[in-house]
Amino acid sequence: MDLSWMGWTEPTAIFFASIAFAIIIMFIWSIKAPQSPRVGILKIETTPGDRLFISLLGSAFICLGWVFMFGSPIWWSLAVCGLFAAAVFKWV
Repeated sequence: MDLSWMGWTEPTAIFFASIAFAIIIMFIWSIKAPQSPRVGILKIETTPGDRLFISLLGSAFICLGWVFMFGSPIWWSLAVCGLFAAAVFKWV
């Protein structure tokens, strides 16, 4: 795939495509099975879309911290991000 016109690498394109895919899946999920907000450990009402946003934002900080502390590659930080996202969707 030629991505030179926008200066992206394939991992960057995969990253943004996976975020778009997650948003599309959340949209379809909200239409098929609407969920009411729930209160988790943060003591605020959150919907699945809110929890997706919290997990994406937290994952960005996890990856930045990983690069600061360990440098690249960041494959292990993606595993930590996956665990973080699972915890957010379960308890937040």
